[in-house]
Amino acid sequence: MMQREGAPPTLYGRRSERQRLDELVRAAEEGRSGVLVVDGERGVGKSALLAHLAHRARNDRVVRVCGAESEADLAFAGLHQLCSPLLDLVGRLPAPQADALGISLGLRAGPSPDGFLVGLATLSLLSEASRDRPLVCVVDDAHWLDDASAQTLAFVARRLESDAVVLVVATRAADDDRRWGRLPRLTVPPLATVDAEALLRSAIAAPLDRRVRTRLVAETHGIPAALWDVTRRFSTTELAFGPQASVTAVTDGCPEATLARGLEGLDEPLRLLLLAAAAEPTGDAALLWRAAENLGLGSEAVAPAQAVGLLEIQETVRFRHPTARSVVYGAAAAADRRVVHQALADATDPVQDPDRRAWHLAHAVARPDERVARDLERSVGRAAAQGGPAAAAAFLQQAATLTPDVRPRVDRQIAAIDALLNAGAVDAARELCGVAEGEVLGDLHRARLDQLRARIESASCRGADVLPPLLSAARRLEAFDPQLAFDSYADALTAALFSARSTAGIGVRAVADAVRDARVPVDRRPGDLAVQAMAVLYADGYAEAVPLLRRAVEAFDTEELSPGEGARFSWLVELVAAGLWDEHAWDRLTGRDVRRAREAGAGDALTVALNTRVYVTLFGGDLGAARTLLEEIHAVDAAAGTALTPYGAIGLAAFRGDQAEAEPLLAAVREEAVARDDGLGTWVVQWAQALLYNGLGRYREALVAAREAVDRPDWMAVATWALVELVEAASRAGEPTTAAGAFAQLAPLARASGSDWALGVAARCEAQLHDGDRADSLYRESIDRLGRTAVPPELARAHLLYGEWLRRAGRRVEAREQLRTAHQMLVALGLAAFAERARRELAATGETVRKRAHGTRDELTPQEMHVARLAAEGLTNPDIGTELFLSPRTVEWHMGKVFGKLGISSRRQLRDVIGAAQTSRPRRDALTA
Repeated sequence: MMQREGAPPTLYGRRSERQRLDELVRAAEEGRSGVLVVDGERGVGKSALLAHLAHRARNDRVVRVCGAESEADLAFAGLHQLCSPLLDLVGRLPAPQADALGISLGLRAGPSPDGFLVGLATLSLLSEASRDRPLVCVVDDAHWLDDASAQTLAFVARRLESDAVVLVVATRAADDDRRWGRLPRLTVPPLATVDAEALLRSAIAAPLDRRVRTRLVAETHGIPAALWDVTRRFSTTELAFGPQASVTAVTDGCPEATLARGLEGLDEPLRLLLLAAAAEPTGDAALLWRAAENLGLGSEAVAPAQAVGLLEIQETVRFRHPTARSVVYGAAAAADRRVVHQALADATDPVQDPDRRAWHLAHAVARPDERVARDLERSVGRAAAQGGPAAAAAFLQQAATLTPDVRPRVDRQIAAIDALLNAGAVDAARELCGVAEGEVLGDLHRARLDQLRARIESASCRGADVLPPLLSAARRLEAFDPQLAFDSYADALTAALFSARSTAGIGVRAVADAVRDARVPVDRRPGDLAVQAMAVLYADGYAEAVPLLRRAVEAFDTEELSPGEGARFSWLVELVAAGLWDEHAWDRLTGRDVRRAREAGAGDALTVALNTRVYVTLFGGDLGAARTLLEEIHAVDAAAGTALTPYGAIGLAAFRGDQAEAEPLLAAVREEAVARDDGLGTWVVQWAQALLYNGLGRYREALVAAREAVDRPDWMAVATWALVELVEAASRAGEPTTAAGAFAQLAPLARASGSDWALGVAARCEAQLHDGDRADSLYRESIDRLGRTAVPPELARAHLLYGEWLRRAGRRVEAREQLRTAHQMLVALGLAAFAERARRELAATGETVRKRAHGTRDELTPQEMHVARLAAEGLTNPDIGTELFLSPRTVEWHMGKVFGKLGISSRRQLRDVIGAAQTSRPRRDALTA
């Protein structure tokens, strides 16, 4: 999943804060200004809230400023950031203001300008920038702004009125009110416990022991940055079971160096107690006391431990600083670590907590030990339940390291590589694969390593180049283990489907032929059945494969799967369910897959599962659920550092039909998918473009995109969705032959499926090829069938197309009924482009639009009267703005209200009503800054 700059940040809690920011953007979009100072302690999440604001205002004009300590003494450095993107508008300002702003930004030579004039120029510039669309100014780290910029921004903040400008300033809680006093303020508190735990779950996909989770939240005090920092210092395995020797000591110059130097002055008993607390992840005070006894430490060590301000021991043990645990462990000598781990192992109950005991024992020994290696291997399953596949891989790697004999060591290395791949740790898997290849290997081990090496390369590029080694490994494995061979065939099928460089159908056909010749496992798993079914699909065609495809879906729907089988085969079977037009099985399979991936904590697998699940919610008409899933995808990707194609975001953009949002996203994703040889991403983008442009009524562009998408028929679901769009685009673009050809491809697939979804969409497509009674009958059949499904967007589109056809046939009354239904459904579903298309068609039938009522006249406010009198004197809007320290846009807004209330339309009339009496001009020194 690519982490896009425009992606919305995932925030936990912060509901009231988000609402406050969203209200500011809404007000700006209605032409009203807004100002807010956001304060809070370091790391509490102010920048994340600003990112939320910027995303919320992504369709508006957003300007960002970030204070920097290095520029705090550089006059107008912050103002330069604010104004630089808007400098093309300076020519619209009155000459004195343009000169003042240019001099202050170093763009023109001249005497130092008056500060008020610089402020007014900035205000006018922001006003001009908001003339065409709202302007949102985001200022982060305002406590580092230079004084000149801060004073100017404060001036602007207090003078914004009617301009469509939002100014939000984030600063430290300790920043005084000298700059931002009397402005609206939002103080961001630490996260509540429930929200901190939600953030922790997003940062660590794997499940964690409740005691560990509680300790982490308590130690970080609800500060999001501190929580993120802890999760990056330790792997999920280390968080669940304790640190390991890979933790590096701190170095001079880093923020923790002072703390590390402070540890050097502590006596040995105290350092050992602190190290034991750092190495034990649950915070179990009783366990720490037992370990302390094993270390020969008495209770006299406890008081100094708490006195140094690092440790707090009550019912639980926790460090008072979130990074202290890492510093204490990283600063310890290797020999001390082994002593402490041995003490903790001896203190851990082998029955109640055998896995943590095995972990401590593994870090207590200094040389290979088969007994400890066996304990670790026995703990793998339970470790995965507590720390996900990454923990399983860590236990297996440690077991392999401690295994003295070659054969079992390679077995454990191979198991660890497989676990690392399931955890998405491709680089670590590649490194361990190189280690294993250096051992003395037999034929089975070499075949297994060949398969794993091909999987590693497939995970890296997913191209056609990995097909030969995957197929070769599968054939070699058949002689030893047919199930392992079918695993490799499934990997080859995945690589062929994702490849953009192989000619359509060639890659999957090669896999299909190999599978048909392969020896079938005696104990056939649901995954093996799925591979066989897809082999029939790509060798003999859809109609021949449907019975076996249904059996594969049913097997996955009803049988229990091992974690490895689920990770390897689930997405293939979900593709089959979508290709069978079986929305109910598709829903069940994807729902279970997401739950399984969440429970396993497999970040890469969870991202794939969530992206697939997005499409179920989209076709199910729940775009809100799709957005929620995308937020989770962003959180998982941020935690895992993955960069996969954003399939779910593509689909949501197409369904919503927001052209300004969708087109840049689709173009960027297509470019990146081509660059990484991601065939699926390329074809999904083409289908999405066809859907988007059909909604927008840009049928020629939809036709081009749909033609490209159907060029890859091996993508079952995507290809059939694209055929549907191709029929609609071609029929509306005046290419009936193309539409008929696409339907000729679609019709046998729909008949073979036989579901109401398939037959309902097919009837809708066929109706577009006919006129008269035949078309009328097919549209009614489509609506009837789709009305029995759980895919309301398809039904709404059937009503829309039927209504459009009825209007063109001159049956306006019937057309209105269908179009009203379509419009109501499409609006409710959030399909904005199709809803607008329905509205236009409805208007074409003569549907009336209710006019807005005029407001009544009111008395002028004092500010409006002041503006009116200056205007009656003959001052222009910029002149009035200069007099009153308002932007020309605000003056224009006031003048509009004056004209409306007085029932006039010109300044000549204004002089007749107000008169040209002299007004008392406000003195500059009497104005508040």
